[in-house]
Amino acid sequence: MRKSFLPLERRMELKLLTMVLSVLIPTLALVMPAMAADYDVVIKNGRVMDPETLFDDIANVGIKDGRIAEISKRPLKGAKTIDAAGHIVAPGFIDTHFHFQMPIGYSLGLRDGLTSSMDFEMGCAGSYVAAWYKAREGKTQANYGCAVSHEFARAMVLDGSDGAEYLINGPVAAYTTRAKTGWSVTRPTLEQGNAILEELDKGLQAGAPGIGSTTGYMRAGISSREMFEVQKVGARYGRPTGSHTRYTLGNDTTEVNGAQELIANAIALGAPAIVLHFNNPGWRVTHELITRLQERGFNIWGEIYPYAAGSTTINAEFLEPKSWVDDLGNRYEDSILDPVTNKYYTLETYKATVASEPTRPVVVFKMPAEDQAKWLMLKGVTMASDGVGAMPYDAPWDYPMDKLGGTHPRTAGSRGATIRLGREHNIPMMQLMSILSYNAAKHLGDTGLKAMQERGRIQKGMVADIVVFDPERFTDNSTYEKGAIPSTGMKAVLVNGQMTVRDDVLLPVFAGQPIRFEPEAKPRFVPISVEAWNAEFSTGMPRDFTGAFPKDGGK
Repeated sequence: MRKSFLPLERRMELKLLTMVLSVLIPTLALVMPAMAADYDVVIKNGRVMDPETLFDDIANVGIKDGRIAEISKRPLKGAKTIDAAGHIVAPGFIDTHFHFQMPIGYSLGLRDGLTSSMDFEMGCAGSYVAAWYKAREGKTQANYGCAVSHEFARAMVLDGSDGAEYLINGPVAAYTTRAKTGWSVTRPTLEQGNAILEELDKGLQAGAPGIGSTTGYMRAGISSREMFEVQKVGARYGRPTGSHTRYTLGNDTTEVNGAQELIANAIALGAPAIVLHFNNPGWRVTHELITRLQERGFNIWGEIYPYAAGSTTINAEFLEPKSWVDDLGNRYEDSILDPVTNKYYTLETYKATVASEPTRPVVVFKMPAEDQAKWLMLKGVTMASDGVGAMPYDAPWDYPMDKLGGTHPRTAGSRGATIRLGREHNIPMMQLMSILSYNAAKHLGDTGLKAMQERGRIQKGMVADIVVFDPERFTDNSTYEKGAIPSTGMKAVLVNGQMTVRDDVLLPVFAGQPIRFEPEAKPRFVPISVEAWNAEFSTGMPRDFTGAFPKDGGK
């Protein structure tokens, strides 16, 4: 036996060190892989597409703390890895016209790649905007936003809906408010008109990203002056007004005239505007008007969706026999479908349902099917689904989707339909990524909305709202008969860097963030008065001028 020449104290130290290392080395072996992960998530080997810079190449994307930290050809190490070989890696899809702002609505949208949804048509009542956002904090799977509602402001002032608890539900509150008719047909007095405008200002003060107006449902009640004053409220904040324009649904003259009203007001006020779902008769003229104005620097844009049929409630003004049958030459028997019974209406069943269930959803066939792909080829538009509620609309996020009923297929399938039609008609993928994401983010970002300035792009530093999908498999499955069947072919959907959908499975992840402006301490509301108008626009008009909201049209 060899005798150690080391002092006893030193031999004891070495023995202790050996014991420590025997425990530490295996522990380090377990820890090292996690320590070596530079990113929270790595998406590798995908076709990365950025619609703003037109970057389009195979690359790896590293995500850290909810943002895109690296885009590189070199290998990246992540705590989680998504192999995107053969898949497209693109900005999460953005929708500015999604009414189903409820847990199960977000679920349907996410399965279709929708990471940010807003409603710029129906919106939320102004006094309830703050509470609407508060109710979604920390418990919403997708990013969420809601304009302030012109229709609900009228319902509150003209029908006495003010104070109703259901108004906190935002867009779906229309299922209740539309049972009355004052909001649609009443011309307000000057005092009532100022109350409507002040209610809109409350919502903008609370941070709503703009104003939503269902003008085409209220054409009998809204004067040209009222619409101009509504857009003026938004202009004071530099925020857009989105409008279902006055004559939609109409013909190829009236449809364009309705868009021109919104556009002319916006130009005069120096305000942004959104021509909602102009994929109706006269769409080529409307698109050219918008494009030429964009070329001159106006922040005015339009949206389309890839369906020949729309959806609304059966008591919509434009579905009345005088408009739908007499003026437009349609027949209920082949144009108005009940999505629950899958039966077409007759004049008799239409009248009976309007009387018994005035807010019942219907599907309205209005355009040739061959136009669907043409709309997706339009430069500079946004694809906005006009996704409507399904029943039960207040279901939890994980409610079985095959049990949902009464909705239009665009709610669950607009983005899948866009990619499918693009595939069938050889539409460039970069065009589709632009209309599904970047175009909306660009226009809203230009209003100063920070949440949109950092989304809709695959670039370093941007928020990691990302979709990863198979361009050959991603498709819609929803139909007019079964409108709530989710899309398939989505490998992953990330919301603020967190995996929310994986291989077409929705996960219990609630990473959604608000899409809004910071609330302001003071309102910007300026009431209309005869004296103020006379002082600015005349040289001494008499006091008996009838005002801004006259019942006689200003005579």
